[in-house]
Amino acid sequence: MAHFPVNHRLRPLYRIITALAGTYILTFGIVGVTQTSGTALFTQTGLPRALGLRTNLAFAILSVAAGAILIGGAIIGRNIDVYINIVAGIAFMTAGTLMLTLIPTNGNVLGFSVATCIVSDVLGILLLASGLYGKIASAT
Repeated sequence: MAHFPVNHRLRPLYRIITALAGTYILTFGIVGVTQTSGTALFTQTGLPRALGLRTNLAFAILSVAAGAILIGGAIIGRNIDVYINIVAGIAFMTAGTLMLTLIPTNGNVLGFSVATCIVSDVLGILLLASGLYGKIASAT
């Protein structure tokens, strides 16, 4: 049976990492929404850059929502953040890998580039690690 660490001594660091990742994602989304306002939701060509990554309006809106959820989970804590981080980590890694295969096709509805896929995978790894090492429980 798998064992996930409980009351890990670096839990505060993992919450800070989650909050920073959420802040980056939220900021990226806000900048992306301002850069893409007035364009079609799923535009795939001529995409503007936000914080160095290409984005369309749909991806920017999803980023705002994801960033807000991550920051909210980091603030609330109480193991809610653990579940949010695990789900978000898996989702970010899955999205990064899936969109990497869809870049040259019409299925690239979020306007991903290779750089966006790499950032998504790195954020997913950070969030998953934060979720796996962030659980708290009573001392007994």
